Amino acid sequence: MPLAAAFLVPGSPLPYLRPDVGPWTPLATACRRAGELLALQQVDTLLVYSTQWIAVLDELWQMRGHVHGLHVDENWYEFGDLPFDLRVDTEVTAAAIAATSAFGVRSKGVDYDGFPIDTGTVVANGFLNAGGQARLVIASNNVYHDWATTERLAASAAAAAESMGRRYAVVGVGGLSGALFREEIDLQTDHVASAEDDALNRDLLSALDSPDVAAIRKHAAEHAGRTRADMGLKHLAWILGAVGERYAGAETLAYGPTYGSGAAVIHFKLRDAG
Repeated sequence: MPLAAAFLVPGSPLPYLRPDVGPWTPLATACRRAGELLALQQVDTLLVYSTQWIAVLDELWQMRGHVHGLHVDENWYEFGDLPFDLRVDTEVTAAAIAATSAFGVRSKGVDYDGFPIDTGTVVANGFLNAGGQARLVIASNNVYHDWATTERLAASAAAAAESMGRRYAVVGVGGLSGALFREEIDLQTDHVASAEDDALNRDLLSALDSPDVAAIRKHAAEHAGRTRADMGLKHLAWILGAVGERYAGAETLAYGPTYGSGAAVIHFKLRDAG
């Protein structure tokens, strides 16, 4: 089948840069496991949506065929640099851009040297596609797009990949609860900022195991409102939109803190087509 896999991974660089820190080790291990599972699928293309690539006017898509450089995270720079080397599936991206006007979204490709790739995309590619075996379709997070629009964008990207005969996987990049510690902490004691956030994150992860997508949408909206969730969990909307009727539940590979916020590595189950 064209759709081979779907994952949600944290956008925080902390597990990637410091997998030796005890509370972050399970997340790093699970991200590497997700990369191993993805490698088995031998996909051509990854459809990537990171909450950290912020757009304001149009929906932006990366259109430079080869993007490489050294990224420094604006918040966690003291933990190290993030080199990256990404190949972009420009054919599928161009088709996705052309499709969005049908549902009222203006899209634009960006193609220039030195364009700032966001931390979440760099980290997700580093964990899931370290060997560069797959090319990427990289969509921005337009802050004015709601959940439903994000689902439509993902569905159009998936349709573009299928129309081009690609075997593809879907990747949503972002966190769960959004509260961060605002003071310096002992990294080895990192935990989700509040017991309430922790309980709500766990409830969401449990809800994702149901194939009832309508119930998941409702639960996610409530969760986002109560936990200041990362960008309203639009990275989950991206996954649901791209997977569509093939959504069959989820397996949480790891759950833990990233300096107080909640994060998880999730492998989504797919129903056989037809």
